[in-house]
Amino acid sequence: MLDVLLFNLAHPRWEFVFQPTYAAYLNLIEPWWKVLRSLALKGRRFECWAEIENAIHRATEYWNAHKHPFIWGRRRRHRAPRRFGIATRPNATLF
Repeated sequence: MLDVLLFNLAHPRWEFVFQPTYAAYLNLIEPWWKVLRSLALKGRRFECWAEIENAIHRATEYWNAHKHPFIWGRRRRHRAPRRFGIATRPNATLF
């Protein structure tokens, strides 16, 4: 913490804005961590630390080989779009 204070004194043009703990979506690294976890760690068990490092390395190589621009707020393809409104009419037929 002392390093941060010294940096702040040495660079007065910089301003530190602390992110609230309840707003993790404001941190732009969070979507990347989610992708990395799903590619490297989800549903797997590791016997040693070297296996974890290897899985993360392979996931990062895969992600870099299949890179595409990240669009903030874009919906996933497999999710159905939300329907806005108070309620939707039931899909029933009358006799």
